[in-house]
Amino acid sequence: MADTESTATSIGDQTEDLVSPTRDALVDGIMGMLKPCLDQLDDRVHQTRASQSDLQLQLEGLQQQLTAVQHQTQCPLHLDLYIKKLQHAKRRVVVVNNILQTTQDRLNKLHGQVTKETGRRRTLLDPSVSAAAPSYAAAADTAAKT
Repeated sequence: MADTESTATSIGDQTEDLVSPTRDALVDGIMGMLKPCLDQLDDRVHQTRASQSDLQLQLEGLQQQLTAVQHQTQCPLHLDLYIKKLQHAKRRVVVVNNILQTTQDRLNKLHGQVTKETGRRRTLLDPSVSAAAPSYAAAADTAAKT
């Protein structure tokens, strides 16, 4: 009986002894699978940071070159005033275009209503038209929707 007796003092200790090797093997397996991916990701992050630094240096150089070109080719005309005038004119054109579009939509609705009312009155005044009224009313509804 001495050979079969456990040195563990509780059930929790016995299960921990059994789980620990399994848990360690599982952790090692997961780490073995994730480590190459994490190493590759880390390398790519370092490469990205290096390329970002290179890009920043190139952009600073380009900015200096553009500043030098700008100083060398000063335009004798002040175009800012003209640009602002063009922007204001564009805004006014957009506002007028919106007003015209709204007016056109209202006119289309009004035309549809007039067509529908004319068709209704024709059917009331002329009984011979009443046979053709359903197709005419359908045409008036179609015109009103457009």
